[in-house]
Amino acid sequence: MTTLYDLPLSELSEYRPPLDEPADLDAFWATALAEADRSPLDPVFRPQETLLRTVEAFDASFTGAAGQRISAWLLLPRDQPAKLPCVVQYLGYNLGRGLPHDYLTWSAFGYAHLVVDTRGQGGKAVPGATGDSWSAGPHVPGFMTLGILDPEQYFYRRVYVDAVRAVAAARAHPSVDADRIVVAGGSQGGGITIAAAALAPGVAAAMPDVPFLCHFRRGAEIASEGPYLELVTWLAAHRHRAGEAFATLRYFDGAVLAPRASAPALFSVALRDPVCPPSTVFAAFNRWGGDGEIRVWEWNEHEGGQGAQVAEQASWLGRIL
Repeated sequence: MTTLYDLPLSELSEYRPPLDEPADLDAFWATALAEADRSPLDPVFRPQETLLRTVEAFDASFTGAAGQRISAWLLLPRDQPAKLPCVVQYLGYNLGRGLPHDYLTWSAFGYAHLVVDTRGQGGKAVPGATGDSWSAGPHVPGFMTLGILDPEQYFYRRVYVDAVRAVAAARAHPSVDADRIVVAGGSQGGGITIAAAALAPGVAAAMPDVPFLCHFRRGAEIASEGPYLELVTWLAAHRHRAGEAFATLRYFDGAVLAPRASAPALFSVALRDPVCPPSTVFAAFNRWGGDGEIRVWEWNEHEGGQGAQVAEQASWLGRIL
């Protein structure tokens, strides 16, 4: 069991570290999204044969960054007469979309639910269906340092563009209410959620759960488990290039992007989390540009609130939407 090793909650609640925001941050992302927009979104929803009785499943895909097709599942409650709010879910580190029956919670609550693959991932426990056709320079196994010396080449540039395009794909389905799109995810999915809320227009709500990809330097300094350690390993080998690496990561930091989000948000944090330390989560939450609430799980590690957090999210969404 990890001990309580980060700042006390009273300090976390006020934690606003100085962050090095790139002067061209908005132009960088405007260019990235404009590049993607040159390829038709072309959302496709193919009915999927399953044994599910209360949910319709669709094998979904759309065009993401660099013209690459991104796979997803769309799940809809059966026999819903009206257009539905849609939860667009981004996945944890190296998890894929798996199978439709792995994701029944939000359709059971009465929402449309788009479960989005993360390109190149799905090699741990839950398989994915989307590759990443990009190549990059030397990196530590994993995704954290893939293309880290150039913001244009960095792995998460493509992932964040995919996330924005996923919101547009969800809006394209006739059963989805385009004005009630919710972005959500845990860990890596939580970090992607922050980026999607900051970069995609018109998101109605965001639910970043124990988010990763926030305040990278702090994560590298104190995380004792998980993907931040890939960054530590890379920095230990590339001793003189830390400045270049962190200069790239500024563009992808959830704490830097958070002020650009305007949707109401429900965060969660676990105070014993060794993977996404609490201070990294609060660095983003305390800079959120819209109304925000956070659920604090005092005795939990990276699993956070699990089902208890889902219950909090469902209750909160019922009020917000």
